[in-house]
Amino acid sequence: MKHFLFTIMIILFAVSAQAADVGVSVSVGQPGFYGRIDINNYPQPQLVYAQPVVIRHAPAGVVYQPIYLHVPPGHEKKWSKHCSKYNACGQPVYFVRDGWYNDVYVPHHQAQYGKDHGGKKDKGHKNGNQGHGKGHD
Repeated sequence: MKHFLFTIMIILFAVSAQAADVGVSVSVGQPGFYGRIDINNYPQPQLVYAQPVVIRHAPAGVVYQPIYLHVPPGHEKKWSKHCSKYNACGQPVYFVRDGWYNDVYVPHHQAQYGKDHGGKKDKGHKNGNQGHGKGHD
């Protein structure tokens, strides 16, 4: 009986150790982050399309400010399929180029907030519910 319990404990330990290594967390300002980014005082972004993309127009009299998103390759081409994942179907969206995000935005963000610090100055979190790390659709 002791041998059986010992074997079960070893298996449970091995499974929990493997499960701990599965998650990947990538925050805004880090390579591999996909989601909403704040342009603020950043250099002029390079855009995929010159005009913002809108899937569902806002109700009459409501005007939304455009948002800037860094999305995985191909998401901007089939935006109607992916916009809900970023909570952005009813908003005008500018897609920033991957090269600009990685070569300009990431270094600027890291210089401003610190290399290992994703998100805002006082909160290490993804930018709302719009953030998608590596491996997410």
